[in-house]
Amino acid sequence: MATAPDSLRRARPLLGTFVEIVVPRPARRALCDTEAAIAAAFGAVEKVHRLMSFHDPASDVSRLNREAAARAVTVDAWTWRVLAAAVDLHRRSNGLFDIASAPLLQRLGLLPDPDARAPAASEAATRDAVELLSGHRVRFRHPGLRIDLGGIAKGFAVDRALEALRNAGLTGGLVNAGGDLAAFGPAPHAVHIRDPRDPRRTMGPITIIDEALATSGGRFDPFGSANVIDPAVVDPRTREIVHAVAGVTVRAPSCLVADALTKVVMIAGEAASPLLDHFHASALLVQQDGGVRVTPAWQDRRAA
Repeated sequence: MATAPDSLRRARPLLGTFVEIVVPRPARRALCDTEAAIAAAFGAVEKVHRLMSFHDPASDVSRLNREAAARAVTVDAWTWRVLAAAVDLHRRSNGLFDIASAPLLQRLGLLPDPDARAPAASEAATRDAVELLSGHRVRFRHPGLRIDLGGIAKGFAVDRALEALRNAGLTGGLVNAGGDLAAFGPAPHAVHIRDPRDPRRTMGPITIIDEALATSGGRFDPFGSANVIDPAVVDPRTREIVHAVAGVTVRAPSCLVADALTKVVMIAGEAASPLLDHFHASALLVQQDGGVRVTPAWQDRRAA
């Protein structure tokens, strides 16, 4: 990502990646206020991590996975909002976006399974399996149901960080959480899309203004081998890791939407266009043979 020389940049390890915040460099007299705004944005990301981590036994997600099949569990308002968005996306995508696929991800080794003896919910149990109640209470309708918000929580965290910057009175900025990013304000931001087949290469820059961008594809170790390994995206219909598409980038009004829709497009390809249109989003798809396709609404505004 290109950063203007008159920008202030800060980064912290969060959400299993590095979260970077870029804002216009303030006058010296406003530097303390700007640093406080950035700290508040990082605080929002940290809160999402605490609430929605699959790995932290004290998180809302872990408490739900332990207790919600037996009784209604009260969660934080932010967790409830993400669950509501996930339930809506599940229905609108005909089940392709499925936070209740955690047992499958565990069996495939994509999530840790500290209790391999726990009963797993059936495939049919995932539809309408999460019941959202008043007072930010949540109940699971099926025993053995376990959820993972890894496909949507990072985008929500980026949105909340941007909200913190806005609330502090900043006129613009960008938050980048390992490739899930969003910007606000009048300034354009040049973003380089990594080639999902070879992380050492980029596919050229695009420009974003007041929008979000998220990418899904094969995983790699930036500090080790450049070899790409399987993506952590599973088709709930076949219960197998997706291979047809090498990588997907989605542009959307919010990072939560962009983050979640990358998984749907990885599975459905261009057939996801009606869902993208509903959310005023668009996608760029990279095929395994290197071919690039875009949905009709994609606006490829190349950076100068």
